[in-house]
Amino acid sequence: MRMGVCAAVLLLAHATSASAAPGGPVVNAPVGLVEGQVVGDLAVFKGIPYAQPPVGPLRWKPPVPVPSWTGVRPAHDFGAACVQPPPRPGSLYADPPAKMGEDCLSLKVWAPKAAKRAPVLVWIHGGALVGGASSEGLYDGTRLAEHGVIVVSINYRLGVLGYLAHPDLSAESPDGVSGNYGLLDQIEALRWVQRNIGAFGGDPANVTVAGESAGALSVMYLMASPPARDLFAKAIAQSAYMISTPTLKEARYGEQSAEENGRRLAAAVGAADVAALRGMDAEALTVAAVKAGYGPWGNIDGHVLTGQLVDVFDQGRQAPVPLLVGFNSGEIRSLRFLAPPPPTDAATYETAIRHQYGDLADAYLALYPASDMGESILANTRDALYAWTSERLAIKQTALGQPAFLYLFDHGYPEADAKGLHGFHASEIPYVFGTAHGTPPYWPKVADAPAEARFSDAMMDYWTSFARTGTPSAAGQPAWQPYDGAAAYMHFAATPQPETHLMPGMYALHEATVCRRHAAGTLPWNWNTGIMSPVLPAKTAGCP
Repeated sequence: MRMGVCAAVLLLAHATSASAAPGGPVVNAPVGLVEGQVVGDLAVFKGIPYAQPPVGPLRWKPPVPVPSWTGVRPAHDFGAACVQPPPRPGSLYADPPAKMGEDCLSLKVWAPKAAKRAPVLVWIHGGALVGGASSEGLYDGTRLAEHGVIVVSINYRLGVLGYLAHPDLSAESPDGVSGNYGLLDQIEALRWVQRNIGAFGGDPANVTVAGESAGALSVMYLMASPPARDLFAKAIAQSAYMISTPTLKEARYGEQSAEENGRRLAAAVGAADVAALRGMDAEALTVAAVKAGYGPWGNIDGHVLTGQLVDVFDQGRQAPVPLLVGFNSGEIRSLRFLAPPPPTDAATYETAIRHQYGDLADAYLALYPASDMGESILANTRDALYAWTSERLAIKQTALGQPAFLYLFDHGYPEADAKGLHGFHASEIPYVFGTAHGTPPYWPKVADAPAEARFSDAMMDYWTSFARTGTPSAAGQPAWQPYDGAAAYMHFAATPQPETHLMPGMYALHEATVCRRHAAGTLPWNWNTGIMSPVLPAKTAGCP
C-alpha cells in the first residue's frame, strides 16, 4: 500500500533497495519509489521521467504518461536535454548540455525535507523553443527551495521535434491536429505534478507555473490552452512576447499555415513523407531544420490553442489566476539581431517612421526620437516585444478580477554595464534563483558583493512569497502593489522601488499598432517594428 502524500513519505534513514545509497531520501509517489540525494536541508531528485520516450513511432505524438514502476528508481543524475542545435559560438547564453537525446522528457524536484503541503513552482526554461535544458546552472532550484517552496524544472521537446505540424501528422491524430508537442509535454509535466507532488510534500492545489523568454511564451500558451486549465493556480511570466501565432491549416496574418511550413521543411530536408522524417537521425534533422529556416512556434489548432493570444486575453478566456509579469530595461542589448542597424542619418530615420507609422508617427518619435537612433531602435524593439506584452498581461488579468504584479528589471552591475549590457535579456534569472555562481561561460559575472546578495535575497523573497500566497513581499523591502487602477509596478533598479505609470505612452502606441495589424488580417506582429515595420493600416473602428 502507498503511504500518505506528505513529508512523512521521505524515508531519510535507509532505503530498502540495494540500489539506494545509504541515507538517500526515498519518496513513495504514485508513479513509484524514487530515491534522491540530500543537499543541506533539501531532498533533491534528478531525471525523473514524466512521459515515455518520444522516439520511433512516438516521435511527433502527444506525450504518453510514464507507467508506474516497481522497486526504487534512482534519481541522482539529470536526464538528457532535448535534442537541439549547437549554440551560437561566443553567445553569452551558450551553455551546451552534457548529454542530449530524444529520451528527454524528465523533470527535477528540489524539496525541503520538512515540506508539508508546500507551494510548488514549476519552471519552464527559455531558449526560443530551440534550445535550453532544466539542467542549466542558472536554473538550480536550491536557493529558492530554501525559501520553503518546492521547485520543479522540466525538459520539453524543442525545435522541429517539438513543434512540427504536417498534414500527414494531422491525419494520424484523432483530433485532426499536429504540432504543439512541446507544449503538450509541458501540460503532461503539470499533470505529473498534480498526481505526484504531494508525495514530495507539495500542495497540488498551489502550483505556480513560471518561465522566462520562450518559457514565458509557454506560460502564456498554458494560460490560453484549455487542456492546461486547472493544472496551476498562479503564473509568472518573465520577458514574455505576445507575438502573432501561425494557424494550423490557414495562412493568416502574413504567415503560412503551420502545416504548410511543415510540408516545406520536409521538402527542404529531402523527406518524401512522415515515415521518412521519422527515419531521420534526430540531431541531423534538428540541424537541417535550422539551416532551412524552420522556426518552432505553437500553432492555433482549435484544440491545444484556440485563438491568437491577443484575442484569448481580450476575450477573458485565459486562466483566471494571479500573475507576476515583467521585462528588462536592456532586453535587446544582448539580442541585437532582433533590431535593425540605424540608418545613415536622422533624417532618413524620421522619414521612414513617418512613412510607415502615418498618424502614429508623432507618438512614435516622441518615444523613440531620431536624435539618438541607436538607443531608440533598441528601446522600440524592446517595447514592441516585451514591455507592451508585460503591461498588456497585467491589464488583462486585472480585468478578470485577478491580481497582477508588474515589474521592470533595470538592475546593472559592473561587468555587465562595462560591456553595454545593463539590464540585458535574462539578467534577472541569477537574482531570482540565487545562482550567480552558475551562469554560462560568457555571461558577465555578477559581483560577489553584499549589495548584490541582498538584492538577490529580495527578489527570491518576492518570487517565493508570490508562489506561496499570490502576493509578492520581501523582508525589509517595500510593498509591491498590484497593477490595478493605479498602474503600479516595481522598479528593480539598485534596489526595489515601487512606482506607477510605466513608460507613459508606450503601451498605447504599441497597442494601437498591433490592433491595426490584427484588424487588417494580413500583417504579423513580432519583431517587424520601427524602421522594419510595414506601412501600418489607417485607424479603423475598434482600434486607436
